Amino acid sequence: MTGMDRISEEIAHFIGMFNITVEQARLRDAYHEFNPLPAVPSNPELPEAPASDFAAPHTLLGYDPGMRYAPPGWSLEEVSPWLPLKYKYFKMQAPGQYPFGHPQGPSPEPGSGMNINITLPEIDPPGSVASYIVQNIYLSDNDYFGVGGHGLKFSPQPIDNGDLINLALEALSISPIGSHEMPSGAEAIKDFITSVAEELENYTPDTDGPAEIHVFSGKTLDGIYVNGKLVTEAPNIDDYHSFDPEEAEEGSPEHKPIKNVKITYDGHMQIEASVSISAGGNTVVNDAVLTNIWTGGTVTVVAGDYFQLDAVIQINAICDEDTLSPTITNWSVDDATNQFFNIATFKHTNPLDNNDGAHLSGSPDFPSYWIVTEITGDLLIVNWLDQYIFQSDNDVGIVSSSGVTTEIIAGDNLAVNTISIMELAYAYDIIVIGGSWYDANIIQQLNVLYDNDLIGAVNGFQTTGEGSVSTSGNLLWNEALIYSVSGDYGDMPAHYQELADNLAAGKEVLPSGVLSDPALAGNEALRVLYIEGDLINLNYIRQTSIVGDSDQIALAMNEFTPRADAEWTITTGGNALLNHAAIVDLDSLGNIHVGGEQYSQAMLVQAELISDKPEFWAQDPDALVNEAVAFLDDSIDDGPDDIPAYYQPDNEAPGGDGLQAMLG
Repeated sequence: MTGMDRISEEIAHFIGMFNITVEQARLRDAYHEFNPLPAVPSNPELPEAPASDFAAPHTLLGYDPGMRYAPPGWSLEEVSPWLPLKYKYFKMQAPGQYPFGHPQGPSPEPGSGMNINITLPEIDPPGSVASYIVQNIYLSDNDYFGVGGHGLKFSPQPIDNGDLINLALEALSISPIGSHEMPSGAEAIKDFITSVAEELENYTPDTDGPAEIHVFSGKTLDGIYVNGKLVTEAPNIDDYHSFDPEEAEEGSPEHKPIKNVKITYDGHMQIEASVSISAGGNTVVNDAVLTNIWTGGTVTVVAGDYFQLDAVIQINAICDEDTLSPTITNWSVDDATNQFFNIATFKHTNPLDNNDGAHLSGSPDFPSYWIVTEITGDLLIVNWLDQYIFQSDNDVGIVSSSGVTTEIIAGDNLAVNTISIMELAYAYDIIVIGGSWYDANIIQQLNVLYDNDLIGAVNGFQTTGEGSVSTSGNLLWNEALIYSVSGDYGDMPAHYQELADNLAAGKEVLPSGVLSDPALAGNEALRVLYIEGDLINLNYIRQTSIVGDSDQIALAMNEFTPRADAEWTITTGGNALLNHAAIVDLDSLGNIHVGGEQYSQAMLVQAELISDKPEFWAQDPDALVNEAVAFLDDSIDDGPDDIPAYYQPDNEAPGGDGLQAMLG
């Protein structure tokens, strides 16, 4: 007998038990119980089927797969290449005279002796359109931060936005256009247009004030104006501001991650101590593009007055008085200055300039028929766009280096208002206005920036490392475009005056002088729009950006391990306030004939206001900082009243951890 060790015996036992289980599975009885069917009798009683009266008196034919097709036969339809004519005979009164009637249009060729009745299609008049859009953005990003283990609390005097509001009011006082409510209704809109025209006529800029104001006016303006100068090319925003930062190429040093840790020869780690503070870099954008091609006529007839107004008001205002500690005089100070741009473009296109009299060559075909559609009352084309941004980014912080890489971003906000409208309807050959025509394009743009920064040092602060500071480099940008399309306007010819009188009297009759107008040559039938009342066309865009970015930063040393060799980078400026507005307005496709008075005015106002009113920043920044700094141990029992006004915690407010402390 051969003996096995314990492990082999266990394996053999397992194999044996496995084989037994397999054999049991093979021999298992798996017969399902079943009930036998009941015995069926040998002669069952079958139910009798009910009698049926079915009958098929048709003779069944065999299968016929043939398909027969016979095309339809010829049919005659009477047609005629001529229009139905109604003949009317006349008696000749005198040689050379042909009193042939013609229901619409001039007399046909002599000797025709007939009237032709033609049914022309109906055309729809344009309806009034009104767009009232208001976009508001209010942003408050007043941060308080204390970083670096300095053991201090910084409680300076809070920045009051009242100074920002006062600067905005001072800038608004430069504008010749006062405060107007949004008009509603035809009469209110006409009053608004005439009131603005009167304000522009009476405007006299204040040459002795702190603002630099440039005014251009006349019946029309044409060209590109930049900061009060007529230029041939406008600046490009891409050369001064980028919305999409350029991505570093793969493999370049900028693309690689920044290494702030060095391993010494003996295996120790050295962390590059640095502090980076960004408390500016805000960008606010108002963008509006309005394209008004609602209606236009090859010939426009105005029975009343013609009132045309184009105005652009652009104002940039800034207060940027920064105060820096003398302790950081060895740092490099960015010499980037604030940049202001007021850019206005007036452009006019006459559709008749490209014709060169081509329609007069040869023997032109003049129209003989016309279709008249009428608007009872006034036709209103009103676009009132108002964009407003108010942003407060007054940051307060006390920072020290704790021997690591520290990056603080307390700004870098983005606010954008954007509108894009295109209005497109109908064009006509003749538009007759029974009343007056009010046409106004107005753009108002205002940028206000309050950027007074304070950077002071706590007693004992010192630095031997490299440092850089930038407190300016702001960009204020206003850009406006008014692009109008219309022909020349002049006095009313007699035949067009007769046309206006006929339509006013309910007679849809066009004088022969109208039908023989060279401007209408080449048309078989004229589309005529008659407006019983006034045509009121108002395109108004107002853009306002008000930003407060006054930062107060205190520099301190770490309480336990001061690091004077740390690198510092502080940026409190770099804000961008951008307004862009464009109006494309189609007035007419040809000349304008006016029966009443003609008024045309265009004005451009470009202003820059640089304020230096606050005297608070003229004091020593270090003294201001040390007065507002206290040790945390000394202020524990001071109560909640000692907390800065811009950081008022709410004990009942929910925590910032939406996962209930699951983030550690």
